[in-house]
Amino acid sequence: MNDLLNRISVDPNVCFGKPCIKGTRIWVSLILDLLADGMESAEIVNQYPNLTTEDIRAAIAYGAEMSRQRFVDLAKPTGTHG
Repeated sequence: MNDLLNRISVDPNVCFGKPCIKGTRIWVSLILDLLADGMESAEIVNQYPNLTTEDIRAAIAYGAEMSRQRFVDLAKPTGTHG
């Protein structure tokens, strides 16, 4: 997975320091949002031709790594126990 993470860049002078695919201004979060919305990797690469399938995998790997270190507070629906 380390090789995949080498495809990610965080530079305060590029995209406000948000994690991007190295050599682009395409945010990792954009790729993850597109995947979450049901877009296939091939569709993303077609829409953003300077991306590769490995870049998509790198975004997923980065998201996985971030989830090990941090969590998002998900609000429980009202009336739910647990």
